[in-house]
Parts: sequence; structure tokens; C-alpha cells
Amino acid sequence: MEEDHSKRRLGRGLAALIGEMDQPIPMGPAGASSGRISADRQVPIEHVARNPRNPRRTFDEAELQELASSIRQHGIVQPVVVRTIAGGQYEIIAGERRWRAAQLAGFTEIPVIVRDVDDRTALELAIVENVQRSDLNPLEEALGYEQLIAEHGYTQNDLGEIIGKSRSHVANSLRLLKLPGEVRDMLASGSLSAGHARALIPTSNPIMLAKTVVAKGMSVRDTERLAQNDIKAQENPGLAGPKVRDNKDADTLALEKTLSDALGLDVSVSHKASGGFVRIAYKTLDQLEEICRLLERR
Repeated sequence: MEEDHSKRRLGRGLAALIGEMDQPIPMGPAGASSGRISADRQVPIEHVARNPRNPRRTFDEAELQELASSIRQHGIVQPVVVRTIAGGQYEIIAGERRWRAAQLAGFTEIPVIVRDVDDRTALELAIVENVQRSDLNPLEEALGYEQLIAEHGYTQNDLGEIIGKSRSHVANSLRLLKLPGEVRDMLASGSLSAGHARALIPTSNPIMLAKTVVAKGMSVRDTERLAQNDIKAQENPGLAGPKVRDNKDADTLALEKTLSDALGLDVSVSHKASGGFVRIAYKTLDQLEEICRLLERR
């Protein structure tokens, strides 16, 4: 209980730190005359290193060039948030994109705000900052959550509190990591949305189906129907092939998606005039315990 309470406090503390990073930096007399902001300090850009644990991996080159052009004209409007590391160097917590653009712009110094935090808090701050700004693609977001769970023992509820998202959002993000590498690459590049990718998770051949979705420019709803056809073929091998038809109506498919998104698990609904069933698929005991907890609570 004490650990859970401390994590909730930490979540509120992170929100405060992010709030501080988003506030305008006070300008001193020098700033008023030169137009440069007053940060904690200006440091040589070569003394600042990227954080190898930063969940963000993808930086669009064209956008970096645009930001570099803006920095040449107006300077760095918002300082880079860093922490001190060995040898008098600094490691980026938030602002790697600005740091990269400043190098392209030819800057030799950058303004920084120094925060003394440990590895865990640095990773949490990086994730929160990127999620709030929608800078992470869905795969990067999922990998960041996985890293916090694996290295620091957070539950999905803990992460939801820290990043200001629901537990089901965290669960649905983590489900994307079940996909094969080739499909993950499509997700990271933007060829597939998170909605497309989630629909393909329980299918027999996500790579082939993902290529079909991209080639045909299919909507998320069309992808869900394609996935249902594949799942039905798995459950009824004798029906596999071009004769298979998904006879579920749009309302049933929509209900399956709503339940899947709410639980973060694969849900199948079979409904007939005489009745039907709801099937919830789980892979781990933790997921089963979560289902039981939700049912008991109701």
C-alpha cells in the first residue's frame, strides 16, 4: 500500500514538473535587451548527449530542417530539459528534437534547465512529455510503457495515473507489441494506424493481412471485418478459403471493438435469436486476474 501511495504521489509530481517545463521562462534584463530567454544556464552543445533510453526513436528530417530554420531566426524558444551525468556532461530528459535542430542550425550553445532525477523518473518524464505532445508513434509509446513495467515494476493502473491515460489505453498500447516486426515497422512509419494494427493482433497471418490493408487503403472498420473473417476461418478450418463470409452485423462488430478497447483484450461476441456468448481471450494470469477483478467489482 505504501508503494502504491508513493507512486500516486510521484504521478502528481511528474505532472507538476511537466507543468514547469511548459511554463514561459522568465526573462532577465539581458534577455529583455537581446531577445534571448533566461534558462538555468547556457551550455556547449557538445556537452549535451541524447538519452539512449528515450522512447522516441523517429525524427522526421524535413521537420527537423524546418525547426532548424526557425531556430536560426528566433533562437531556441524553450530550453532543453537535462540532468547531470558523469564528467560534467548533461543527458537530455526532454527536448531532443530541439537539440538535434540546434545542431543543424549551427548553434554552439543551447539553453538548458537542469533537473536532478534518477533513471526511472527521467524515463517517466520523457514518456509523459512525449505523450502529452503526441510526439511518439504508437509503437514508441508501447515500448516506453513496456520498459517502465519491465524495469520498475509498474502496473498498467500505475502507468495510467502517471501519464494521465486510462488503464485500457495502456493495455491497448501494450497489445501492439504482440505484432510481428514487419507489422510493427508499418505502424512506426505511419502506414498502419494503431486501430488497424490492433485489429490484426489475433489473426493467423498479420503480415499478409497488413500488406493487404496498406495496398487497398482499407479503413479501420474494413480491417476489423477482414480480421473477423480470418478468425472465423481459424475457428472453423473446414470453412477456410474464399467461401468464408463474416455474417456479423455492424452493431455486433462495433460492440466487439468497444469491449476489446475497454478491456485491452480480444473479445468475440456470438449472437443468435436463441442466445449467444461473449469470449474474452487472455494470454497471462495477470490478464485473467484483471478480468476477474472487473467482474467482481460489478
